[in-house]
Formats: sequence, structure tokens, C-alpha cells
Amino acid sequence: MRQPKIYILDVTNRDGVQTSRLGLAKLQKTMINLYLNEIGVYQSEFGFPVTRHETNYLNANLELAKKGVLKPIILSGWVRAIPEDVKQALKLTAVEHLNVSISTSEQMISGKFQGRRNKDDVIKAMTEAVRLAKKNKIKTVGVNAEDASRTDMDYLIKFAHAAKECGAERIRYCDTLGYDDPLTIYERIYQLASSVQLPIELHCHNDLGMVVGISVMGAKAANDAGVDAYINTTVNGMGERAGNADLVSVILAVKYASGMKDKYLLDPKINLKRAWKIAKYASFAFGVPIPINQPGVGANAFAHESGIHADGALKDRRNYELYDFEELGRGEPEIIETGRKITAGEYSGIKGFRNVYEKLEIKFKDDKEATKILELVRYANVHTQKPLTNDELSFIARYPEIARKIFTMTP
Repeated sequence: MRQPKIYILDVTNRDGVQTSRLGLAKLQKTMINLYLNEIGVYQSEFGFPVTRHETNYLNANLELAKKGVLKPIILSGWVRAIPEDVKQALKLTAVEHLNVSISTSEQMISGKFQGRRNKDDVIKAMTEAVRLAKKNKIKTVGVNAEDASRTDMDYLIKFAHAAKECGAERIRYCDTLGYDDPLTIYERIYQLASSVQLPIELHCHNDLGMVVGISVMGAKAANDAGVDAYINTTVNGMGERAGNADLVSVILAVKYASGMKDKYLLDPKINLKRAWKIAKYASFAFGVPIPINQPGVGANAFAHESGIHADGALKDRRNYELYDFEELGRGEPEIIETGRKITAGEYSGIKGFRNVYEKLEIKFKDDKEATKILELVRYANVHTQKPLTNDELSFIARYPEIARKIFTMTP
């Protein structure tokens, strides 16, 4: 019998960008997808197919997937669980994977719908949306039960069975307010997964400060019930209010927690060597510093000062370190230019621009080609309103037409 696995489904580009007062430019969202692919994330919920300003970005990233650049990562969109949203997603984008979402708790059914829908209406809307998606050859459909942690268990199971019967591949259990604790989520997920026998996604929030613990315990429960688990994460724990489950913290917890290590199977594609890179980039792109005590990637994650700790760590790192900093792609010195520096931005000229790219070992065949890329780099700088990173500059030179699509919006 196959042992169930734990996969990572990252939602930085959907829930992370809903962080109040913050967000990402479309180029930055694209870079996040590229880094998620490098770190071995199974799936990126990369945006909203019915939101018009996302259309070109979504289709451009789907082109990258077809070219094999974004591979093997799966790109999925988020829509409301209503047929109209599914129709719009199919009309505007070439998306092949969807999560359809609707509220299931008494609180939200009464507090949000305010008499316009009852429990039966919720199931009806969801099943119609799933059937429409499957009929139009959407490859995988995940069904989101928003506020699942405050939903009556019998109704939640009924909702999940209805989703399975009309073709859904997964159920997303949303602890929308971070209401669960590790014990309650284990009990609820075990009951849900045992009854429905569909893979379970864990989408948890950090309102009570337990998001990584509840996410991992939910995944453990799903595996114990015999089904795969998909933990929803965001890079650096970005997300609405207190945020979502941090990508690196979740991976470390599954790999090294005493109740998880060597007992549960993490997706073997995960490559923590890229952890430092993606965390640093997301911090730069969002404009939010990495907390000094962030697991794995914080400045103090491997710092020892007190005499007993320093002495113990020097004698044997395992005295005070569960895992090695090299595993997270750390350890190399970071070089900072302190002399003359030529940069590329919205007002760059051709000579300085070519100098920047020569340092990246990217050459243009003539000034005409260089001018074409320069124009895109200028747009990219206007687009992000930040200095462009070397990886962003390389991406634009490598995929200019896709970059052009990403920068283009038609109000």
C-alpha cells in the first residue's frame, strides 16, 4: 500500500499579496513562481483568473510553463465557487487547475450572505462550479471550505462528499481565522479525511500564533487517515492579518520535528538549498524585513552568544542546532559593492545599460537588440518601483516577449 505524502502548495501569489497595504508587481510574482519551482514546491496558486489586471501575467506564466521554464510546478488559479467565475476564468486565461472557494460556517453563511443563501444553496453553487470546470477539461479542481474550522462537522463532511461526487480532486480545509489548535485540527481533519477519502489541503492563518503547528498537525491527520496532504504556505508567512504558514518553517517542521521526522513523507522534490534565496527576494519585493528570529532564514537562526551555547555549538553543532545552515543555502558571504556602480532603471542610457548586462555575462548582438531590452527594463523599473535584481534583469533578457506581456495592462 502506498504511503501518503505531504506536498507544499504555496499561495504567496494569491493570499500573500492580499497582505493589507502591501503587494507584488507582476514581475515580482513571476520571480516568486520561478523560485518556488526551484525550491521544489508542488503547486503555486498564482493568482485570480477573473481579475482583469492579472490576465496578462497569468497567461504569460502559463506560457513559461509550456516552454518548460516553470516545470514541474503546477500553476493554479483561485475563483469563487460559482459558475460565473469558472466561465470567466476559462474565457480570460488558459488556466488548467482551479481552486473554487465558498464559505461553509454558520457564521459566514448568515453574516456574509445575509439570507441570500442557505447551506443547501452553498452546496448547489459549489457543485455547479465544479461540474462546469470538469466539463471544460480543467485538470484538477480543489474545493475550498472557507471557515471550515468553525463549520459544523456533519455539514462539512456532507459538503466534501458532494464535491467528491461531482469530480473534485481535493478538499481545502480553511482555518480562515486561525481558530483551530493542533489537537482540534488533528481530530477534525482525521474525521473528514477518513470519511471522504480525498486528499486534504490545509490552509491556515496565524491569528493565534499557531499556524505552522496546526498546518503540520492537519497534514499528519490526513496522512494518518490514508490520504495525501497539501500544506498551503506563503514565503516569510505573508498574508492577511497575522499571515499564513511560512514556507520554510513548514518544511523544517515536517523534516525535523520529533513526531514527523522519518515517519511522514515530504515531497522528495523539496530542495531547501533555495530557502535563503527565496526568503531574501520576498523580503525585498514586499519591502518587509525578515524577522531576526525567523526559523532557518532569520539573522539569528544560527547565532550563538551565551557562553554555554557558544561552547556547545563549537564542540558539536548538533548540541544547539537541529539542522545545518548550509542546507538552507546559507554560509556564503554576501558581497556588497561600495565603489562605482552602474545600475539599470527607468532612465538608463544604452552604454550604462550594456555595462550592467556585461557584468551578468549577457551579451547582445547589436545596439538594436540592446535597445529593445533596455526599453523593457525601463518599463520593469516603473512597474516594480524598486531597483531590479540580477535575476529580474536576466529574466527580461531571456524572455523579452513574455516580460512585455507581464508589464502590459489595459484598464
